[in-house]
Order: sequence, then structure tokens, then C-alpha cells
Amino acid sequence: MFNIERWQEIFDTIKKNKLRTFLTSLSVASGIFILVILLGFSSGIENGVRTQFEQDATNRIQVSTRITTKGFKGLNPGRRLQMTNKDYDNLTNKYADNIEYKTSLYNTWGGQINYKDKQGSYRIEGAFPDQQWIENATLSQGRFITQSDIEESRKVGVLGYQMKEDLFKDIDPIGKTILLNNNINFTVIGVYTDPGGTREESRLFIPMTTAQKVFNAGENINRIALTVKMADDFDEAVALSASLRDAIDQDLRTRFSVAPDDRIAVRVDDTLEEAQQIYSLIDTIRWVFWFIGIGTIIAGVVGVGNIMLIVVKERTKEIGIRKALGALPSEIIWMVLHESIFITSIAGLIGLFAGVGLLQLIAPYAQTDFINNPTVDFTTSITTVIILVFSGALAGFIPARRAANIKPIDALRDE
Repeated sequence: MFNIERWQEIFDTIKKNKLRTFLTSLSVASGIFILVILLGFSSGIENGVRTQFEQDATNRIQVSTRITTKGFKGLNPGRRLQMTNKDYDNLTNKYADNIEYKTSLYNTWGGQINYKDKQGSYRIEGAFPDQQWIENATLSQGRFITQSDIEESRKVGVLGYQMKEDLFKDIDPIGKTILLNNNINFTVIGVYTDPGGTREESRLFIPMTTAQKVFNAGENINRIALTVKMADDFDEAVALSASLRDAIDQDLRTRFSVAPDDRIAVRVDDTLEEAQQIYSLIDTIRWVFWFIGIGTIIAGVVGVGNIMLIVVKERTKEIGIRKALGALPSEIIWMVLHESIFITSIAGLIGLFAGVGLLQLIAPYAQTDFINNPTVDFTTSITTVIILVFSGALAGFIPARRAANIKPIDALRDE
């Protein structure tokens, strides 16, 4: 029940001890402020990492081969391993039950693309239709490569949005003809956007069969990319992805006679396992930040507790008189707790608002590859408020119990 006299007592005590109250409040406010800032940047790190993984499908496995660095079974190091269409067909057929999307890739860097008087150097990548889903590409205009384009080796291409801006500006590119390497005409059939941004949108996708013919690659491919069918349980999906990665790695090592410890010659990357490791690291960082923040708050709470012990000592006679006049121990406890919770909550809310406000101010300027939108969500804010109330009660409980146990006769004799 609201008691105006009790509030007057609290404010009178604060007025009499302004410096003491300020320093105590400052310790609590700084603790909450630090906690909010740490949690905000923890959220920013998580957002940044998720953005990085969103550039491609999270459940992606990418396969590539390079030059052997170690001898094996009588074969010298320095052999260049070259995958072909047959390797792609064998692997994707063997593990078809566990594969969601798949494509082989053949790319070249620095391909010159011309449209009338505009030109630029871009990456040209031969792929199958599933590349759209593996790359998380979203069509903003037209269509993506189809199976008919593959079968007929059509000279068609899908532009990244950055390419479209460079070469066409406000012109609709669909159906227009671009010139590849000054001698081959391609028809633009679509424009895509990519979460990876400008770098990923500076590519031209063409049918895989067309790329092999245009670049005289024959049956050669550069890479294989595929996604694993996701299970309902994340850990189960990670285990399946890791198992498939290891199986493909072993198949290629057997196929090319590569040493088991030659990690450069055959490379099979599993982004799902990488995602699990990164998210586990983020969770660890978050808990470390919570630990540091809570530790800072505890330091402030200890300060509040010490101050309340002093307050109880100063008001010993008053408490004795209250008890002599019939005040119950619960009323004495609540009197002390009330002041403790009030000071802690006000100071904590100031720290909370200051932390949230600072995050809002610096969020637009704290954008890096691995930090994105460092803010504190509603749930975290409510959790912080609950911590404030609990801290205030904890800080005042021991002094309150001490006050409740004071005997009236001893209190009246106190000097």
C-alpha cells in the first residue's frame, strides 16, 4: 500500500546524504551501463556473423582440388588434381539421398564484359540451376539458368545487381546483348541480388556447359558445391553434414591417390559445422559478457548494502522507538528494503537508459564485417530490470534483518 510518510523519509534521507547517495547510485548505474553495452555488442557480433553466413546457404559443402604437397604411394608431390564432370556425377549420385541442391562450377576471374560503350572486368561463373539456392541469390528481374539452358548450351547470362548498375544504369537489361571477352555475345536473362553485397553481385552466371565450351575447359570443373538436407535437430544436421564431408573427402583422396594428411590437395569445407562452432563461440562470448556485467553489478550492490548498514546504524534509536511503539519486524524490514530497492532501481534504470541510448547513437557507426546493429532487445531489457529489483532487495536484506533484530531497550541506550 502506498505510504506517503515512508516516501518522505526516503527522500529526507537522500537529501541529508547527497554525496553518499550519488556515489552509491553511480556504482550501480555504471554496472548496469557496462552490462548493457557488453550485451549490445554481443548481439552485434551475433548479427554480424549471421550476416556473413547468410551470404551462402548455411548447410553448404564446397569441394575443390589443388596441387599435392606430399608424396603418396610412389607419386611425387606437385601433382595438379583436376576434377571433371564424371567426378561431379559420381559424387552427387552416390550421396543423392543426403543432398538438397547441387552444382559443379567453372569460373574465370577478370572476364571483360561490354555493353555498348560501357565495360568492366567481372568474375564469370558456369553453374547449374541449383546455384541460385546455394548462393542465396534472389532474382530482382527475369529468370535464372534452367535445365534447358544447360542441355542446349545457350549463350545466356544472369547479371549480379552491381553489374547491372555498372553497365545498364536505369536501362532494363533483360533481353539485351552483352559482349564477353570482345568476341562472344550473350543474352541477359536475369538480374540477381546477393546477401554478400557488391562483391558477390559482381558476377555473371552462365550455363555450366556453355562455360566449358567458351573457355575450352572440356570436361574440367573447378569446384563442386552442394547443400545437405537439413534435419529437424540442428546437432543431427551437423553430424550428417560432417559425415558427408568426410565421405566425399575420402572418395577424392582415393580417386587421386592423395596422402591422408595433405590438407591442401583436397579441400572439403563444411559451413554447417563452421556455423555451429561460431555460434558456440558467440554463446561463450555472451556468457562471458554476462559474467563481467553481473560482476560489476555485484560490486555496486555490495556498495549499496554497506550504505544501508550505515543507514541502519544511524537510525538505530529511531528503529528502537518504532519497535517500542508496536512496529512489527516485517515493517522494519520493508522500511529498509524500500529505500534500498528505490535507490538501486533508479540508479539502474539511469544506467539502462544511458546504455541503450549510447548503443542507438553508435550503432550506425559500428558496422563491420563481424559487428552489425549492436542493440539490446526487449527481452534483455526486461531481464535487466528484474536484475535491478532483485539486486536492490539483496542489497537491503542483510541490513533489514539486522534492523528487525534490534531490541528496543538496546536501541534506546545506543549513543
